[in-house]
Amino acid sequence: MKPSLSETEHTAFNMASSVNTRSAKSGKEIKIGQGFTALTFREKDFSGAMDPLVMVDHYRMTEPTFGPHPHAGLSAVSLLFEDSEGAFHNRDSLGNDFDLMPGDLYWLKAGSGVIHDESPRPGANIHGLQVFVNLPSEERKSAPTSLHVKAENMPIFEGKGSRVRVVLGESNRITGQQSPALPITILDGQIESKSFFSHQLNTQENAWIYAVKGELLVMAEGRQVRLSSGQAITVSDLLPATPSEIHFFNPADVPAHFALFAAKPIGETFVQKGPFVMDTEAEIAQVQADFSAGKLGFLD
Repeated sequence: MKPSLSETEHTAFNMASSVNTRSAKSGKEIKIGQGFTALTFREKDFSGAMDPLVMVDHYRMTEPTFGPHPHAGLSAVSLLFEDSEGAFHNRDSLGNDFDLMPGDLYWLKAGSGVIHDESPRPGANIHGLQVFVNLPSEERKSAPTSLHVKAENMPIFEGKGSRVRVVLGESNRITGQQSPALPITILDGQIESKSFFSHQLNTQENAWIYAVKGELLVMAEGRQVRLSSGQAITVSDLLPATPSEIHFFNPADVPAHFALFAAKPIGETFVQKGPFVMDTEAEIAQVQADFSAGKLGFLD
């Protein structure tokens, strides 16, 4: 039998803090072909508080689905969960050609434009998050670059009943690798029944929190928000001088799995059309023309 929250933890869940939470949102179900299903979230679902995230898909993929496709003006980020089975073949016009394995991260800063392709190897069952992360206007046309972080190179925080992978950034004085674009923290965490985890935001950060599986109580702004599997919330720090702490508690009898993305918002307007993010419709039209003309590169 697991112990209940300690007095300190009860205090943490009842104290006021300087963050603002918005109501939990459920992902929209999508299905493409026979090999791709997802719950999808868009920045408009959170009234701008998802910034700098543009889109998140929580997906399973068992068959090649999208084929070679372009990206420009954003970062395309693939986070594979550890329960993925098999290899995820990744190729792009930067010359990368390798397999992502369960638990790996691939960050593709598309900048001025790249061609990308990723597909499960035969028999694979890929489970993870596909994330579009915005770029500041001045970086939209920067040279593309990428980062591959293998699961074995991600540090892990282990607390009483919690195990949290520091995919990128920092949490609880544990520092992982840094993104090739804007500073961001990505956590992939498991919390056992009746157990607890905390993460402190840096000043002026947004956080997007997603319940991959199970249930979570998330404490912010002096109140608790319950997340069920497939739901997400955003958290915004309202007092720039005071970093805010987010507390997680699993009230259920089964383990919970969550993901957290935290970064300073960019705060700029943008236009998204599929795999492109630009400042204006005219720039979207131009990058589409560049893609059609083969100017975004080729796969070998």
